[in-house]
Amino acid sequence: MTLVKFANGNNGSALKPWFNDVFDSVFNDSYVADRLTSRIPAVNIAESESDFHIELAVPGLKKEDFKINLDKNILNISAEKKNETTPEGKKYNRREYSYSSFVRSFTLPETADYSKIEAEYVDGILKVNVAKREEAKVLSREISVK
Repeated sequence: MTLVKFANGNNGSALKPWFNDVFDSVFNDSYVADRLTSRIPAVNIAESESDFHIELAVPGLKKEDFKINLDKNILNISAEKKNETTPEGKKYNRREYSYSSFVRSFTLPETADYSKIEAEYVDGILKVNVAKREEAKVLSREISVK
């Protein structure tokens, strides 16, 4: 048995409640919601023996668009891009401006060396490497059994 939810109280044809429910969910959930909400880039965080690696997927930006700050142990990565070109000689009936921004914050562990943070932007990926302190690096040795 399948239950179908209809919006009661709509005047008009018998298809109108079904029509409204289907199209409201399709357009509002995917198209409108994607256009109105801010996009936060996906992130990968990895750890090696000597570094922490943070990678953000941010295609379409330039390295000048990024701002990276360190406040105590919190690493803030933000970007802002505005596209305000106005070609001459064109009359617009409708024009959508291109503007995007985001802020991501990461709490760095105490083992991070705050003076050795490097960032690089290559092929739409912002790579931030945070070195570990010398005393925090994993020392490996073999332990003999007695």
